[in-house]
Amino acid sequence: MLLKRLIVMLLLLALLIGGVVWFKQRQYQQMAAMFGPPPPAVVTVTEVVSQERRPQLQAVGSLVAIQGIEVANEVPGVVREIAFESGQRVAAGDVLLRLDDAVDQAQLRGLQAALGLAQVRYQRAARLIKERSVSQSDVDAAKAELTNAEAQVASQQAVIEKKVVRAPFEGVLGLRSVSLGQYLPVGTPIAPLQRLDPVFVDFSQPERQLASLAVGQAVSVSVDAYPDAPVVGQVIAIDPGVDAVTRMSRLRASLPNPDGRLRPGMFARVALDLGRNEQVLTLPSVAITYAPYGDAVFVVTEQDGKATVQQRQVTTGTVIGDRVVISDGLKAGDRVVLTGQIKLRNGAAVTIDNSVVPASGVAPR
Repeated sequence: MLLKRLIVMLLLLALLIGGVVWFKQRQYQQMAAMFGPPPPAVVTVTEVVSQERRPQLQAVGSLVAIQGIEVANEVPGVVREIAFESGQRVAAGDVLLRLDDAVDQAQLRGLQAALGLAQVRYQRAARLIKERSVSQSDVDAAKAELTNAEAQVASQQAVIEKKVVRAPFEGVLGLRSVSLGQYLPVGTPIAPLQRLDPVFVDFSQPERQLASLAVGQAVSVSVDAYPDAPVVGQVIAIDPGVDAVTRMSRLRASLPNPDGRLRPGMFARVALDLGRNEQVLTLPSVAITYAPYGDAVFVVTEQDGKATVQQRQVTTGTVIGDRVVISDGLKAGDRVVLTGQIKLRNGAAVTIDNSVVPASGVAPR
């Protein structure tokens, strides 16, 4: 008895729910019939364009001085004279700094006196050997004493010469790190010296691009300090190996820098010219819907005077200004929705109004 009542209650409940659903559906149909179907979406349209481009490989890198060192002293001493200013341009051989050499000069005079005495002794021994007044061993000893004295004088002169620190090459000095009267142990940094013309830019490319790389290829380099003034140079070296971790190959290009605007350590954006022209299909970037599962566009088709859209997956490539290369999915002349995609779905009717077209939608001439 209880089971029958439960079955009856369930049937009544199902009838009630079905009636409510039927009523709501009828209500929706009546409202749709009253207001009619939604109007077609208004969109702007552009065409897929075939254009010529010169392909480039993009990379980031760093600027490196063609020669750059930290000038340092080879012998210890007290600074007696500083002959340069921070930021000064110097030529190879210019005196930068002198260390006190008074004690060294005194030692040199003593060694020169010993050298003079050794020369007199050798000359006397060489004269007496002819008269057989001395033995050959005495002459050899005098000769060795003379050679030793000459070596000591030369050594002391070299030490004194190293008390004068000179620029090893032409360049621009950085900030001075020493002061007058300061004692400098061996290897104390005095100032950085950089040769700035030309400069190098070091960058990397994936190993899959190795077949496209060659010494002599042109590069265009821009830096944040001067974004509108790219500098053109050329590749001068390619690392013979590939990094086993990153699978990247390192390249070095040389850039002219007569005005010294490019500085070592700057972040550089590098465009490597592959040296050939090719035809590619492009679209304005605003026409493409980017998504994690793939990029897509809405292609416009017309039939019986009515325009509809269908979403199509595309494969995008290099960016050329405000346009994107389309490597797969479209052909030249295809009409694609430029603006208004957000309200579209497959098969939706559209009204085309190109009276206002964004600047990025204008095909390149």
